[in-house]
Amino acid sequence: MPTNINLKQINKLAIPALIAGVSEPILSLTDTAIVGNIGINATESLAAVGIVGAFISMLIWVLGQTRSAISSIVSQYVGADNVDAVKNLPAQAIFIITSLSLLIIIGTYPFAQNIFKLYNASGVILEYSVDYYKIRVFGFPFTLFTIAVFGTFRGLQNTYYPMLIAIIGASANIVLDFILVYGIEGYIPTMHIKGAAYASVIAQFLMAIFSAYYLLTKTNIPLRFSFPFNPEIKRFILMILNLFVRTLALNVTLYFASAFSTSYGKQYIAAYTIAINLWFLGAFIIDGYASAGNILSGKLIGAKAYTSLIELSNKLIKYGIALGTTIAILGALLYYPLGTLFTKDPQVLKEFYNIFWIVLLMQPLCALAFIFDGMFKGLGKMKILRNVLLFSTFIVFVPILFWLDALDFKLYGIFIAFTLWIIARGLPLIIKFRKEFLPLSQKA
Repeated sequence: MPTNINLKQINKLAIPALIAGVSEPILSLTDTAIVGNIGINATESLAAVGIVGAFISMLIWVLGQTRSAISSIVSQYVGADNVDAVKNLPAQAIFIITSLSLLIIIGTYPFAQNIFKLYNASGVILEYSVDYYKIRVFGFPFTLFTIAVFGTFRGLQNTYYPMLIAIIGASANIVLDFILVYGIEGYIPTMHIKGAAYASVIAQFLMAIFSAYYLLTKTNIPLRFSFPFNPEIKRFILMILNLFVRTLALNVTLYFASAFSTSYGKQYIAAYTIAINLWFLGAFIIDGYASAGNILSGKLIGAKAYTSLIELSNKLIKYGIALGTTIAILGALLYYPLGTLFTKDPQVLKEFYNIFWIVLLMQPLCALAFIFDGMFKGLGKMKILRNVLLFSTFIVFVPILFWLDALDFKLYGIFIAFTLWIIARGLPLIIKFRKEFLPLSQKA
């Protein structure tokens, strides 16, 4: 099996993955931009979208790790030229994860108000948060289904169909946001923040339908659940458990950032919502190359092509830094227009402009962290990812955040802590990767 890696091969996977990945923050950014410009309680609505978005992201990232686990296992079997041995694994994984999502709905829906009080929401912001969540949560099973299918396609070295599905979902969400939030006079009533929630759920449903269609018509992977469990289900569950702990640590970071910014006042949480969603956009753009690293590293480790694995890492470092720097430059050129896309509130804009430069400076650092994060997922080394996230969150981010909060740094403190957190995520992975695979590549 050929294992030479070139830019064309990387881009063939990375660019569709980049487009597919960007759809997720576009869904949130669309809600943010449209809700932030409604005529009634725009700042409170924007704050509610930010708070609920943080909580839903936590749920999706915790259970959505099926994508990485499925992709890792399937790609390794592709590299070993034995993919038929795991044909029934995706359906079993999808069954497990969507069953868990239904339990999440049952367990959180009645307690929505209590959950968002933990984020320091109160008054109108709390009311809007509960309204928005009680609709958005029903899109959760569809999202997890789609994520698992995306993982299967990635394992098969295909990012084209996930790109098509993501484009369909993002386009539907944007159109529906305008229609349902603002309404159509005489036909559809104005629904404000509830309209944004309905738009997201419908878009997630459409993505799930198209995911099933493409998987069944473009691959020989079945969606029918069957016994016995695939022998790899044990490794899949172990990967999920390690990624589950890792993602909980990641979401501790996001929880504290959201809770602290909410406690500073509504203009701060609104500014934080805009900044963090733009940060997510940059992260998901970079994730295109992280996805290529994930897909190709799994294939190369399955083929025991260690020299090509080192070659892949070196190329991805160069491309990632170049992409992160480009994102930062574009953000700097659009610094002030970007803020006004999401709100016209001068207090919110002031706080956003104060800290957005930190988000931009983080982008090249994010590129390195996310690319090696993706590669370790492809290698199936989830325990290392778990330990690095625990370290960067509880030894780096949380203590620094509390310290800077005590110094009254407010949003500055949150994004400085984020920057140091990213460094603590990326540097250990680069060192570990080169320490393990350089000697193996020299023996090959």
